[in-house]
Amino acid sequence: MHGSGMVLLRLASLALGAALLTSPSGTFAHAGSARLRPMRSTEPLAIVVNRSNPMNDISLAELRRIYRGQRGRWSNGRRVTLVMRNPGAPERGAILRSLYGVDEEENRRGFLQAILTGEASDAPKLLATPNGVLRFVFNVPGAIGYVRASEVDASVKTLRVDGRLPGDAGYGLAVGTP
Repeated sequence: MHGSGMVLLRLASLALGAALLTSPSGTFAHAGSARLRPMRSTEPLAIVVNRSNPMNDISLAELRRIYRGQRGRWSNGRRVTLVMRNPGAPERGAILRSLYGVDEEENRRGFLQAILTGEASDAPKLLATPNGVLRFVFNVPGAIGYVRASEVDASVKTLRVDGRLPGDAGYGLAVGTP
């Protein structure tokens, strides 16, 4: 091809490339307007407990009380052991926003204040990987943690939150990617 034919082929190729954009999650956004917007993708977070835990369902309000240290025992009297992902993990950020209403820096300041005033005594167990969270919850009967729903295995029990399981319509805990 020469001249105008090559230019038209190149323009068609550019138009096709502009019409389909791949987001980090592998989904496609269609360029239906002059201004392209990336698609948002979310994955539900599962709240997991040891299989011996008597709870099957928890309200979001009760989950907040547990994660804020306002409830330290399960209904069977066993001590609650909080498990969280390390700072910087997207799952941790989602939990901080959903249950605490803060970001990482506000959480750090608030926790230091709670330690100084005696409102908190035990820091949550911090773990780097979802597999670490699952193993810890499996081994500690009073533990409660969170992982992406796709990472849950049979070693732990997934709690319903406000009657919903991860993936159900209206389930409120998710980690998102822009």
